[in-house]
Amino acid sequence: MRIGELSERTGTSRRLLRYYEEQGLIVAERCANGYRAYDEYNVDRVVQIRGLLDAGLPTRIIKQILPSLDKPRVIYFSDATPEMLATLERERDRMTERIRCLVRNRDAIADYLDTVRGDDNRPEAAAREASLTS
Repeated sequence: MRIGELSERTGTSRRLLRYYEEQGLIVAERCANGYRAYDEYNVDRVVQIRGLLDAGLPTRIIKQILPSLDKPRVIYFSDATPEMLATLERERDRMTERIRCLVRNRDAIADYLDTVRGDDNRPEAAAREASLTS
């Protein structure tokens, strides 16, 4: 697929896609006419990159952890410094807290919707209520 289609499918500007390529985060083949051609796997890869960037990770760390997102999971850090590991641990802990907050907010919205709609007797609502009281 060409850069325009990748841009459209991922909601990422062409400029950012070219930047990701410059940083070695994604790889494009070059056609005879000089156009970039991206494999299908780049769609998921760009979504993963954007998620990691949104989580606050810099591209230099993203480039190093991208291999762990592939199957089979083979990862090799030739230059994993204590500082980088500490950064990753902080980011992991921050993500975990954000996930807890998002789950709490999602459940609160679901409970509100259940109450407004009169669906308090649904199994999902009862399960959420039980998890909140335990």
